[in-house]
Amino acid sequence: MMASHAGSRYVLMVSVLALLLSACHGDRISQQYQVPVFGTLVDVSVHDADRDAAAKAIAEITQKFEAMHSDWHAWKPGTVVELNQAIARGQSFTVNDEMATVIAQAKILAARSQHLFNPAIGKLIGLWGFHADVRPSGPPPAAKEIQALVKLNPRMDNLEISGNNISSSNPAVQLDFGGFAKGVAVDFAIAILRKHGINNAIVNGGGDLRAIGRHGDRRWRVGVRQPGNWDVVAVIETRDDESVFTSGNYERYREHMDRRYAHIIDPRDGMPVEHVASVTVIHKDGATADAAATALVVAGVKNWERIARNMGIRYAMMIDDKGTVYTHPAMLKRLEFAEDSKPKIVLGADLP
Repeated sequence: MMASHAGSRYVLMVSVLALLLSACHGDRISQQYQVPVFGTLVDVSVHDADRDAAAKAIAEITQKFEAMHSDWHAWKPGTVVELNQAIARGQSFTVNDEMATVIAQAKILAARSQHLFNPAIGKLIGLWGFHADVRPSGPPPAAKEIQALVKLNPRMDNLEISGNNISSSNPAVQLDFGGFAKGVAVDFAIAILRKHGINNAIVNGGGDLRAIGRHGDRRWRVGVRQPGNWDVVAVIETRDDESVFTSGNYERYREHMDRRYAHIIDPRDGMPVEHVASVTVIHKDGATADAAATALVVAGVKNWERIARNMGIRYAMMIDDKGTVYTHPAMLKRLEFAEDSKPKIVLGADLP
């Protein structure tokens, strides 16, 4: 599917880089940890948490992220690469319970998105040069190579899941969970925090996040940045347990002769998406928000509302390449625009 939202998602050196103590009251603490994962720093902020429980939770989150790096990497040796090799040979492959569950979840989300979220197009992602730790450059792939892969039509519904055994009726399927893995990771982190009795926290991976509970007497506040210049265009207050994910065409790209080819690929024609700068989605779980944000970028201005409805998304905002904001009344009420930000706003009907 699509590559990462923020740099190479799979450059990982798992360690706790910094521990920033912001408040301490006996054995109850509020503090922030930073853990690198998927090519970005994940900030884990906890409020009014037991000190020992927080330390244990962060250790477990770090271990989980290490395992995810090994299991989910799309082009370096690991479980997904081995699974892709088996699919290409027409063989089934056995994965662990966790991966089987996540693959099943991705398959459902792909169907709901009408396969605009399509983790099966790893070969197209690789063809465009995004299976690398460095930014690709040079001319784009030949049109006939792109068309040949599109014609094979790899999709998640080509996968067959029998218990923990994964196989595919289409050997062209090559899995790349770059547009989904960060959401899965954030959900795992929140589950670990809750297991350790931490109910007020925010897990923020480069602007993609999930927040639970509150920060004292106020809600967690999230800044949505303007693509390109990184100015905050609006602020969102989360409600109890919500994820806020943004997929954008402005961070990863291939450049040739002053033209940029964005990393988000449209599975229908194999070409990088154009004219959409970003989509921000609010949803309960990170995995759905992550997948939906990517799918809505691919859907574009004409079709994003229809795909959002299919995926059960109530709150979403699109910004096109001219800075126009497309949203709907319910989402508009959630947005607190910056004083110096006065974008043109196009309102559609509320999503269900």
